[in-house]
Amino acid sequence: MAHDWGDRSPASARFGQQAMNEMLRHLNFNLWYYFKPPWDSGISPPELFDYIANHPAGSAIDLGCGTGTNVITLAQHHWQVTGIDFAPRAVKLAKQKIQKANVTAALSVRDATRLTGINGPFDLALDLGCFHGINDRSAYLNTLYGILKTGGHWLMYGFFKSIPNTSGSGLSSSDLELILSKGFQQISRQDGTDKRGRPSAWFLFIKS
Repeated sequence: MAHDWGDRSPASARFGQQAMNEMLRHLNFNLWYYFKPPWDSGISPPELFDYIANHPAGSAIDLGCGTGTNVITLAQHHWQVTGIDFAPRAVKLAKQKIQKANVTAALSVRDATRLTGINGPFDLALDLGCFHGINDRSAYLNTLYGILKTGGHWLMYGFFKSIPNTSGSGLSSSDLELILSKGFQQISRQDGTDKRGRPSAWFLFIKS
């Protein structure tokens, strides 16, 4: 008697492993927020304040908003803000902080590659370390292009991979080429290093 054990091809196995890795990554990020994630400084970066000072308030989305620090900063400067994060614990803490700060913002648990139903389009998409950790960066960019207004900005921070074009977190030259191929133009770039000494940069892109 024959049994159908499903697709056991190498491609199927790789897909299954990728799905498992993504699930574990989501779980790991959520668990971090029961403690003190190293990236959750509670302080908005000067690059965001500089952007706010040089652009009129409008609608913004914080992709990977964490506990809401930058959502609050934008709301305090009269922006209409939406924050999304795939870690439920982070969004719960963000809602508490926003209520305490007495500002208004829309928050939800979402994957940055799937934002169907989000009330855009937005003048600004803020991304502090989300894009460089996404596995399917093409899907992220397609989603981002769909929720930004024409002429809207993407303010993005990320660190670079020590070994270019390998899997895992971090930016590479191929990512920057992919961004340009998806209909974004680079306005500015400020290079530096992160707390661990890794090369990093702030980018400002415009949806063309």
